[in-house]
Amino acid sequence: MKRLVTLMLAMLIACGCSTKQKGDTAMDQRSQKLPPIIPREVLFGNPVKAAVRLSPDGTRLSYIAPSDKNVLNVFVRTLGQNDDKMVTKDEYRGIRSYGWAWNDKQIVYIQDNNGDENFHLYAVDLATLKTTDLTPFPGVKASNIISDRKHPDEIYIGLNKRDPSVFDMYLLNLVTGELTLAAENPGDIEGWVTDRNFVIRAAVASNLETADTILRIRDSKDAPWRDFMVVPFGEDGSIIDFTENNATLWIETSVGGDTTRLIEYDPVAGKELRIIAQNPKADVGGIMLHPETNAVQAVRFTYLREEWQVFDPLVKADLDILEKVREGDLFVVNRDRADTKWIVGYELDNAPYAFYIYDRTAKKAEFLFTHQPELEKYKLATMKPVVIKSRDGLDLVSYLTLPVGIEPKGLPLILYVHGGPWARDGWGYDPGAQWFANRSYAVLQVNFRGSTGFGKNFVNAGNGEWGVGKMQHDLTDAVQWAIKEGIADPKKVAIFGGSYGGYATLAGLTFTPELYACGVDIVGPSNIQTLMATIPAYWKPFKMQMLKRIGDVENDQELNKKISPLFHVDAIRAPLMIGQGQNDPRVKVAESDQIVAAMRAKKIPVGYILYPDEGHGFARPENRMDFNGRAEQFLAQCLGGRAEPYQKIEGTTAQEK
Repeated sequence: MKRLVTLMLAMLIACGCSTKQKGDTAMDQRSQKLPPIIPREVLFGNPVKAAVRLSPDGTRLSYIAPSDKNVLNVFVRTLGQNDDKMVTKDEYRGIRSYGWAWNDKQIVYIQDNNGDENFHLYAVDLATLKTTDLTPFPGVKASNIISDRKHPDEIYIGLNKRDPSVFDMYLLNLVTGELTLAAENPGDIEGWVTDRNFVIRAAVASNLETADTILRIRDSKDAPWRDFMVVPFGEDGSIIDFTENNATLWIETSVGGDTTRLIEYDPVAGKELRIIAQNPKADVGGIMLHPETNAVQAVRFTYLREEWQVFDPLVKADLDILEKVREGDLFVVNRDRADTKWIVGYELDNAPYAFYIYDRTAKKAEFLFTHQPELEKYKLATMKPVVIKSRDGLDLVSYLTLPVGIEPKGLPLILYVHGGPWARDGWGYDPGAQWFANRSYAVLQVNFRGSTGFGKNFVNAGNGEWGVGKMQHDLTDAVQWAIKEGIADPKKVAIFGGSYGGYATLAGLTFTPELYACGVDIVGPSNIQTLMATIPAYWKPFKMQMLKRIGDVENDQELNKKISPLFHVDAIRAPLMIGQGQNDPRVKVAESDQIVAAMRAKKIPVGYILYPDEGHGFARPENRMDFNGRAEQFLAQCLGGRAEPYQKIEGTTAQEK
């Protein structure tokens, strides 16, 4: 800790930042008007209850909650009773992704080893509470899990045990553990689809040379595969499911338009039969299918906020009732086998997630819980959608979160950059945005070009635009917008992000060093060539798409040096803090090691925290709260915001490097 503080002080002196805890007089006056500090434990600790699910027979519900050792596990409760029981036994990392087997007898979940992402599939027998590793193969990842209501004891599962670079599909008996090869991957398939008889009959592949998407089908489990649609690189095309007649397909595609639309497609005739749903501003974001017939019931689109196009009149009647239960964006979590009970959730920007059980027969919603009740004691900030114009005229859908209780003028600003980059920010509760706003910062989240959800033209506008290009320009333009609007103090702007957001942080400090007072990078790549050389083997089908969107850094050394922050550390003027997981399979620890070494070789101060039991991000709450506590002090010292005192968290594995 002493060494980190020394590094922090050196960085602050180098950039002229004040070491005063609460900043200047104006900040002191503002702090007096802010609501109480929300403890980091409330924002970033384990939820009280989350991930609620109904059993297929509708008699029980499950949820994730902390054990007596504060490790997330699965609990099961009989509806109408208080017989809650912990049914899993994780003692360290915590369970985050699970579900019910259709047989009502088992809970299944995936778990990796300290963030290595080689997930195994486990099953818990609810009668005996015995846990079985159903994929006990070292170094093998379970993926592409497909279940079916009419085959309750079986699932399909993808495993890369034959070849680490591809996933073959196996039929797994959940009761006996027997694995049977169902479809061998020829080397280019990214995803598989079963038909209405639970036979693997469709697949989505990627041309390894052109990055075109290839849609395939076969007539039966023993018939040969044939390509029925080739979607050129830069277009979107994916198979959602088979329709009720088992002969046509629901497909999401952008071919012939900009945003994706949901269509019915005949793979034999090779033609589009009809358009089901589309939106001129947003891609298809979610689809509700009838659990028995696979008919399309509703389609979700998200531009600024979520909007539903509803086609089933019965579902529309239910959604109309549910929209009156509570404010916020509504989502259906899951449904029982009879489709008479739903678990529904509500998301607001300034409140915790709320969950209800909805009886479709009685037309009544019963409140279950919020994911973090402690949040209800505090005044949370609101998130405002704003559309910012880029310098070349693109609309950048962004989200602005302002501190409660103070005038939004001349505030320190945190540019909070999403990962991916082929992902997006959206409206709703965001613990990071609430954290920053509560500490007195304005928070700006920008969907820069290359972000998904806004049509192919917006994604493709990011091709070849990493680093010194237009993706970073969009972030710069958003900061300048906040300054021009009088919201941000131009001398107190920080950039903060993880994964691609971490890369954007490094790019911001090297390519636009005059713009930022400091930066925080979590698992961000520093050298794009070494990033591409060390990505997991099973990213093989996706690799050419990445190279076409980024640029051929494998063969173009000048391009790589141009866009990789590692080669521009001399330009860094502002303090930098880096967090990294030792076991990250996507952005290897070497990405952080090498830029830290380069900066220190040139006597440029940098704080570096390594977590030996983490991967691509910090899953354990002890590590999450530890890093955020350090980052909070760092930001307060650089920007003059307020901070909850930092004390090293018991149970964290943090190593100051």
